Amino acid sequence: MQKSTVSKALKSGAIWGFILLELIFFSIAGEHLSLSDTAFMDGENMLLLLKQSAPIGIIAMGMTIVMVNGNIDLSVGATFAIAAIVLLDSMTWPIFAGLGDGVIPVAWLLALTVGTLLGALNGLIVWKTGVDAFIVTLGSMLGYRGIVFMFNGENPTSHLNWTLVDFAEAEFLGFATATWFLLGVTLVMWFVMARTVHGRNAYAIGDNREAAVNAGIRVGPHMMINFAIIGFLAALSAVVFYSEAGSVNPNDGQLYELWVITAVVLGGTKITGGAGNVIGTFGGVIAIQLLRKGLGHIGADTSTVNLAVGLILIAVLFLDKQLNLKGKEELKV
Repeated sequence: MQKSTVSKALKSGAIWGFILLELIFFSIAGEHLSLSDTAFMDGENMLLLLKQSAPIGIIAMGMTIVMVNGNIDLSVGATFAIAAIVLLDSMTWPIFAGLGDGVIPVAWLLALTVGTLLGALNGLIVWKTGVDAFIVTLGSMLGYRGIVFMFNGENPTSHLNWTLVDFAEAEFLGFATATWFLLGVTLVMWFVMARTVHGRNAYAIGDNREAAVNAGIRVGPHMMINFAIIGFLAALSAVVFYSEAGSVNPNDGQLYELWVITAVVLGGTKITGGAGNVIGTFGGVIAIQLLRKGLGHIGADTSTVNLAVGLILIAVLFLDKQLNLKGKEELKV
C-alpha cells in the first residue's frame, strides 16, 4: 500500500519537477547560447508563454476528460479550423450587416455551436456504431479538414474587427485575455471532473466500461457529451485565438491533436483511460510550451523541437507502463 501511494505521488508530481528542470536548464543554457539579451525567465517572457499556451491548453482540457473516458479525438485540429472560418466569415454575412459590433457575440455563438455539433457527431457515431474512437475521429479529421478546403480552397479567410482585436489584446492583472480563458477553462474542467457525478462516471467508464454499464451508467450518452465538450473547447480555442489574429489558413490547426495528446499524456493521463486530471494536463501544456520556447531561445529549429517532444512522449509512456506493471505485480502479491 505504501509503495503504491509513493508511486502515485511520484507520477502526479513528476510534471512539475520536469517544469522546474526546464526552467533551470534553459535559464543557464540561455546565458551562453541565446542570441537574445532577454533572460529566459524574464517576467514578460513568462506571461507571453502563458498566452501562447492557451490555444493548445484550452483544447487539452477537453481531451483530458475524453481520454480519461478511454477515448481519443484526432479531429480537434480540423474542428479548430472550421470554427475559426465560421467566426471570421459570419461577421461579413449580409444578414448581419446592420448589427455593427453586435455581430461579435453572434459570430462567437455560431462558431461555438458548430464546434459543439461536430464534437457531438463524433460521439454519436462512436456510441451508435461501437467503432473505436480512434478510427471514427481519424475519419472525421480528414472529413472536417476537407470541409475547410472546400470552403475557400487554398486561400485564407480573413476579417479584422477592431473591437474584437482590442478585447483579445486586453490585459487584466497582467494576464492577457487568452490566458484568462485558459485559466477559466482549467478551473471549470477541474470542477467537472473532481466534483460532479459526470466526472466520477468518466473515471469509472475509463477504468472498466463493463462494470460501469452494470452499475447503471449510460455509457453512450456520457461519451457523446464528452465529445461535445471537446468540440466546444476546440471552437472556443479558435474563437479566442482568431479574435486577435483575424485570418485563418486552411492548414491552421494541423498537428494540434498531436500536441494536445502529448500534453495530456505528459500530465499523467493514462492513454488507456481511467486516470488523469486537468491540473496535470495544465502542467503538461506549460511543459511543452516551455520546451518549444526554450529550444527556440537557444537557437534550435522546429525539427529539433518536434524530435525532443517526440522522445519525451515515448519516455513518458514507457515509464508509465513500467509503473503500471509494478502496480499490478504488487496487487498479485
